[in-house]
Amino acid sequence: MTIFQAIILAIIEGITEYLPISSTGHMILYSSFTGIASDPFVKLFTVAIQFGAILSVVVLYFKRFFKSFDFYVKLLAAFVPAVIFGLLFSDTIDALLENPLGVAISLLVGGIVLLFVDKWFQRPLIDDSDEIDLFNAFKIGVFQCIAMIPGVSRSGASIVGGMSQGISRKAAAEFSFFLAVPTMGAATCKKMYDFFKEGHTITPYQWQLFAVGNIVAFLVAMIAIRFFISYLTRYGFKVFGWYRIIVGGIIVALLLSGVKMEVL
Repeated sequence: MTIFQAIILAIIEGITEYLPISSTGHMILYSSFTGIASDPFVKLFTVAIQFGAILSVVVLYFKRFFKSFDFYVKLLAAFVPAVIFGLLFSDTIDALLENPLGVAISLLVGGIVLLFVDKWFQRPLIDDSDEIDLFNAFKIGVFQCIAMIPGVSRSGASIVGGMSQGISRKAAAEFSFFLAVPTMGAATCKKMYDFFKEGHTITPYQWQLFAVGNIVAFLVAMIAIRFFISYLTRYGFKVFGWYRIIVGGIIVALLLSGVKMEVL
């Protein structure tokens, strides 16, 4: 992987991690089209640069992370389903990561859902993420597990899960951002552990790629989060739904026309 490819992947991560369009799906598609997807380091890199995106949430919402112990209890309740689901179905999830067509179909289906979600949940009862209770948090965590299917979108699944419980778009989005910290942090640690366990090593050049990737992901995610909250509050999900449908449709058309994509 070149430094240019690392920067592009980091930009994709920073833009898509907190938007409901699937960061994993976009990085799978880019690395597959560029022929670098089978490299074990690339697989690690696409997960490890999430650290930069995580840090952007902590910086933007610094006061929230040091506000009360109850905040961490709710995050833990929302995080537990992902741990259980990930341990039980890790092999299945790995198999799904190897299927670009599956990513494209997930983008299409998710896009259709986003076209209608604003109409489904028009009267929120909770308008502040601090008002989300323990049971609400746990159910959001269950919805987040759907995003283990590549192309679904972790933020999209958790936000829709929150809205289904009467939580406003803004409050659900903010809680989704907070939940990303333990979820993505655990995924990064797990991927790093597996990488070294399999006998791989990281060269000085690859450490440089990590540094560049995380810095770029951090800066881009900062911008993406601010944009998303503002846009979502005003206009809702429809534009993201159409984007997913267009991208998913293009990928399906390319694959069916015989375009070769290297699987992970």
